[in-house]
Amino acid sequence: MTTLHATVGDREQFREDVLAFVEDADAGDLEDGDDRAVLQFGSYDDLVDSLTPLRLELAQTIAEHHPESMREAAGLVERDVSDVHADLKHLEVLGILELEEGGPGGAMRPIVPFDRIEMHIDYPLIRTSESDRSPANAD
Repeated sequence: MTTLHATVGDREQFREDVLAFVEDADAGDLEDGDDRAVLQFGSYDDLVDSLTPLRLELAQTIAEHHPESMREAAGLVERDVSDVHADLKHLEVLGILELEEGGPGGAMRPIVPFDRIEMHIDYPLIRTSESDRSPANAD
């Protein structure tokens, strides 16, 4: 199973985690299954703005039904093609899906390479330092 881990939290801690992962990979110290796909959001608001219910439904539908084009994907979710196109582009930028050439008539085919998205959200309720000034840790 291929899982995308969407996280919200401290960008500096994320940077340190990525550097440690790269060092472990370079040293050959990774265990099987350590190959993690991570999507980092700087704040809870960023996550909510990017992973809307409509976009998540679209990604889920594509993962389940493997449409051959953006138009077919729009039909599956019963939405306007131009709106779906915009959402597909946004999801592509986030790395949640890929748009490949080769659909019918040269259409772009959306492909979701994940079986699931796990969301890890650190939302401190008590501010413990100056860096936690806003409840959502917004920058």
